[in-house]
Amino acid sequence: MENKKNPRLDLKRWNQVFLNLGLLIAVGAVLAAFEWKAYEEKPPMNLEDGITDWDILDIPITIQEPPRAPDPVVIPQFKPTPDDIVLDDLPNFDLNVDPTTELPPVILDDTPPTIENADEIYDFTEVQASFVGGMQGWYEYLKKNLVYPKMEQRAGREGTVILSFVVNIDGSIEDVVIRRSAGEGLDEAAKRVIEASPKWEPGRFRGKAVRSRMTIPIRFKLN
Repeated sequence: MENKKNPRLDLKRWNQVFLNLGLLIAVGAVLAAFEWKAYEEKPPMNLEDGITDWDILDIPITIQEPPRAPDPVVIPQFKPTPDDIVLDDLPNFDLNVDPTTELPPVILDDTPPTIENADEIYDFTEVQASFVGGMQGWYEYLKKNLVYPKMEQRAGREGTVILSFVVNIDGSIEDVVIRRSAGEGLDEAAKRVIEASPKWEPGRFRGKAVRSRMTIPIRFKLN
């Protein structure tokens, strides 16, 4: 036989309501405690008594020294040199010459003065400078004396170096200049073989041997 209870007398039916109400009151109390401001009560300051607690700054007294006077300007003293030096072997010029006195004639040498000028370098000549033995001799000279740098060989570097140089009247070579580079090693090898070249046949202008400038290519190619 079941026990029948009156729903109005059941005490557990209000548990959830009271729990939510308690949580709401607790949260409200915590928020109010955080927002509450407390002020320290102090007696009002009476300025008429002349007693205050102001902090007095202790400013040190600094003494500035006057600026130092600049150093006096020292004026250099020049010692005069006595003008009693006697020069020997000076011609005696007599400025007080009688206008009627006949002066000896001045005889000049008939030989004109020699003006020495540096030989001009011709870029274009009537007869171009050439290697002794012609182009065939030049190729044979390169074949025997041109050294292909080993480092460039290992690296597989090839190229054409263009050089210019001056052929003097006596056929000697000077002023070798790299006009187009193919690499430092190849440039040095080409310049070295030009500088070690035997004498050339000089160029000619108006039937006279002159200094002339030559420009030639040297090609480096691996087999």
